[in-house]
Amino acid sequence: MDIQQIYKPVEADLLRVKETLRKAGAAEGASGHEHMAEMLEHVLDVGGKHVRPAITLLASKFHPHDDKLPVLMGTAVELLHIATLVHDDTIDKAEVRRGRPTVSSLWGKDVALLVGDYIFAKSATYVCDTQNVRVIRTFAETIMELSAGQLKEYMAAYDWQQTRDHYWKRIFGKTASLFSTAAETGAILGDAPENEVQALKSYGYNLGMAFQVIDDILDFEGSQTVVGKPVGNDLAQGTLTLPAIVFMERHPKDESIKAFFEDNGNQEKCQVAIDKIREASNMAEAHRIANGLCDTAKNALNILPISPARKSLLTLADYVCDRNL
Repeated sequence: MDIQQIYKPVEADLLRVKETLRKAGAAEGASGHEHMAEMLEHVLDVGGKHVRPAITLLASKFHPHDDKLPVLMGTAVELLHIATLVHDDTIDKAEVRRGRPTVSSLWGKDVALLVGDYIFAKSATYVCDTQNVRVIRTFAETIMELSAGQLKEYMAAYDWQQTRDHYWKRIFGKTASLFSTAAETGAILGDAPENEVQALKSYGYNLGMAFQVIDDILDFEGSQTVVGKPVGNDLAQGTLTLPAIVFMERHPKDESIKAFFEDNGNQEKCQVAIDKIREASNMAEAHRIANGLCDTAKNALNILPISPARKSLLTLADYVCDRNL
């Protein structure tokens, strides 16, 4: 499935978002912040699929509106996503992101945290330029949700007693909240009626939840070469994700995960737990749940006018559930 073909209805606007991101570092250099310019250019000159800004732009395409506003919002959404990656890489002590050294590995964790904070703030300036108070408030609430979600994950490390409910709340904060906001704000700035705004918000929420579930599945199913990290890396870092929770629900008397979490330096116990979680029936159930979330996302679009944008949003949901990277 070609992601660029999915983005066809917003191709020109997405290019404007990418160009704005590209110029952000140069603008800092012109204003005298040479060090910040170098760091921003490093961070922003990263590929990626730009799924979140594409959702914002597609969600805005159902009614006549000022085309500049969704582009501003799409830029803000992508900057916010990049800021979270900078902070996540710093917390996780990651050396590489998408084949490039992370900010923390090049300049140290203290600098990386400040760069992440700077990008957070810069994203907010684009939101303010929309001059839409509802959008500004929604964006601010999303920053809070992202921070809370990441904190939940950090504080719950090596806690084997987490439930599926804990997991849903955590991944909403760290992932789905931004997907939901990307779609909702695109609809608002696209002058959609309120019922369509809520429909697109639901689409973004469910797609974001599915996106994170697939990420967590790939952590066990993907190869290190493709995914870019060791198989079962999340579990090894003490993060309990849906495949592990499904395994524990299906085998309540099995204490493999508990045994590893209580002795988390023991690689043999870690591998035993990973092998059990990777059992085909556990992974099939996790995929079934992800597919259900994608179906719910697609069903939310039923009230929207038939259009190329709606078709792209539907296809994007399929792309998310079928991806292997």
